[in-house]
Amino acid sequence: MLPSWNEHRRTFGSGTYGSLPARTRTAHHGHVFILYAVVAGLVLGVASGGSPARLGELRLSRAPLIVLGMVVQLLLFSTPLGDTLGDAAPVAYVASDLAVLIAVASNLAIPGLAIVLAGGASNLLAIAVNGGFMPASPGALALLGRLPQGTYSNSVSREAPILGPLTDLFAMPAWVPFANVFSVGDVLIGVGVGVVVVATMHGREPAADRDAMDRVGDAA
Repeated sequence: MLPSWNEHRRTFGSGTYGSLPARTRTAHHGHVFILYAVVAGLVLGVASGGSPARLGELRLSRAPLIVLGMVVQLLLFSTPLGDTLGDAAPVAYVASDLAVLIAVASNLAIPGLAIVLAGGASNLLAIAVNGGFMPASPGALALLGRLPQGTYSNSVSREAPILGPLTDLFAMPAWVPFANVFSVGDVLIGVGVGVVVVATMHGREPAADRDAMDRVGDAA
């Protein structure tokens, strides 16, 4: 039987781990991967001669959908909103992921976003078939150590999840800031975001933009 939202919250909020006050909760672990991917992309971009100023030229269609999806997840996992919504919270979680994927799919001409889409689709599939939760390997949670004791995650510990290879099987080293469990999909998202940053810093426009510039040049 799939757990309800409140049962999911109790996985990290009671029993041997003790009560978790609201101020200690953390956001969706995928956002942590994005943060580190952006930093890594900036370092690689600068080291390879790219210009950070070009990042301001990046244009995403349907960008508000990405912002909306991330804000919803931030509220679900960092505020009492998840408790307020109860069993509707997993629906909101899946819908927020779907909104982000729709926006990403609208920008596949940008180098790296196809990888992000693959990673996001992998995560969404695992979440959807497991009742609106991302299962986490108990072994990964044990390796992380401090997660169950002091923070809240969107992952729920489960021994035999559906589509297990797509779930949170891995853990960052406990000494890494914002350390959390992660999935293969999270890795793909991180790699894709890094490619987007580096490619943009080197001025690699989407193919459609290059074709438009070529047509303007030919007309001149």
